Amino acid sequence: MTAVALVFPGQGSQVEGMARAWADHPAAARWTQADEILGRDVSRLSLDAPADELREPAKCQLALFVHHIVLLEAWRAAGGAEPVAVAGHSLGEYDALVAAGVLDFADGLRLVEARAERTQQAADAAPGSMVAYLGFDVDAVAEACRQSGAYVANDNAPGQIVVAGSSEALARLTERLNSDDGDRSGRGKVLPLKVGAAYHSPHMDAAVEPFGQSLDSAGFADASVPVVANVDAQPHTAAGEWPDLLRRQLTAPVRWRETVTTLAGLGVDEVVELGASPVLNGLVKRTDRSLGRRTVSRPDDLRDATASGAGA
Repeated sequence: MTAVALVFPGQGSQVEGMARAWADHPAAARWTQADEILGRDVSRLSLDAPADELREPAKCQLALFVHHIVLLEAWRAAGGAEPVAVAGHSLGEYDALVAAGVLDFADGLRLVEARAERTQQAADAAPGSMVAYLGFDVDAVAEACRQSGAYVANDNAPGQIVVAGSSEALARLTERLNSDDGDRSGRGKVLPLKVGAAYHSPHMDAAVEPFGQSLDSAGFADASVPVVANVDAQPHTAAGEWPDLLRRQLTAPVRWRETVTTLAGLGVDEVVELGASPVLNGLVKRTDRSLGRRTVSRPDDLRDATASGAGA
């Protein structure tokens, strides 16, 4: 039997109208439940919200969290394998925690709402954005960040680094990396991301303590399978570790390249990405080509959920 890891992407993976294809699936009931739990129209975000609105951090995080849970339940209903490990990128880590039984849906949803509000406030106080640098060496980017006032936010894969910072710092960084100095010039591409804040950097400092109060009052349970955490790329199963890990996640880089290596070390053969658009499996391919890859974004993707030994 194939050993599967379920992974969940973060902000930037959203797609306008991403829930429409799932409207008739029984798992879509999670949208109505989310509306009732929070007393607000969460459903509209994934059904009707325009792309510009979905870029807003507070709305994007809620929409993606619920959408990923719909996909998780659809995967299970189709006979897809229970994972041997799970992981999520940034916001997606909260879906991974639900998948592993660390959080129930309601607690996860309330935490994501609190996180969304606090990070939105932090973004308003310290505006910034994120840019992907493709084809650059991570050490070269890190050194250029130190000189430019920007921050490595995601070490996603070999040759794929995401940086956070103010618009001025990111402009200085891009100029430095593309300058004629040294051997870095002409090596890579620069791709602005569809996010509205400088996540996983000191720009989020203002969110840590107020969000920490929400974490301290949440009901965490021991994990049914290891959850590989963003901040240290290590597997965790103990309930008591997560308040600290999720605090640190706000300002620490996401170590996704190392996360993929950890998943492989846990015996994973295939990575199944549950998300509105394929993001993480491209990074998996760049990091470890020996791992099988599958993406579930639309109902048609479930037809072969039990193929190649992936089913229980």
